[in-house]
Amino acid sequence: MQHSSLPAVELMVRTMAETAVANEKYFCQLDAVVGDGDFGYSLARGFEKVLEDFASFDRASVGAFLKKVGLVIASRVGGTSGPLWGTAFLRAGAAAGDKTCLSAEDAVALLRAAVEGIQQRGGASLGEKTLLDALVPAIDRLEGDLEGSGDNGVQALANAAQVAQEAAAATSSMIAKRGRASYTGERSIGSPDAGAVAIGVMANRLSAAWRGFCQERSNQS
Repeated sequence: MQHSSLPAVELMVRTMAETAVANEKYFCQLDAVVGDGDFGYSLARGFEKVLEDFASFDRASVGAFLKKVGLVIASRVGGTSGPLWGTAFLRAGAAAGDKTCLSAEDAVALLRAAVEGIQQRGGASLGEKTLLDALVPAIDRLEGDLEGSGDNGVQALANAAQVAQEAAAATSSMIAKRGRASYTGERSIGSPDAGAVAIGVMANRLSAAWRGFCQERSNQS
C-alpha cells in the first residue's frame, strides 16, 4: 500500500513559506543592490498568507493543494514575483493532477513544470541572472541523484541544495537581463540575484526539513 505524499508536500510548502518570512529583510537587502528592494517584502507577504490559510487548503490531491497555494501567492505577492512564483505552483499542481502519491519521477516532473511556467510567464532563460540560474541546475542534480537512491532522496536533496547555493552565488558574475536589475547593465555585476539566492536558501532549509522528516518516519516504523 502506498502512503500519501501530501504530508511531504505540506512539509515542503510550509518550509518554503517559513523561510521566505524569516529571510524577508535579507532578501530585501539583496534586491536593493540593483533592484527596487521589495522582493523580500513581497515574497514574505504572500507566504504569510499561505501559512495563515494553510489548514483550509484543499487536500483532495497533491495537485489541488499546490494549485491553491499558487492562487494565494499570485494574488498576494506584488511586483513580478507574484505571477512567477504563483505560476510555478499552479503548473506544479497541474502536473500533479489528482495524484495523492508521488514517485521520485513525479516530483521531478512537478519541478520541471514549475520551471516551464516561470520561463513562459517571465520570458527568462538560463544565464540571464534570475532564480532559474539556481533552480534549474539544482533540479538537474536532483534528478540525476534520485536514480537508484536508497535513502528516500535525502542525500540527493542535500546535493541539490548545495548546487542551488553555489549556482546562486555564481550569479554575481552575470549581467542582469530581466527585471528592474536589467536597467543597471554592467552595474549588476558583483552582486548575486536575490531570487536565485532565495532558491538556494530555501533548498538548504528543505533539505534539512526532509532529512528530519525521513528520520522521524523511520523511527516510527
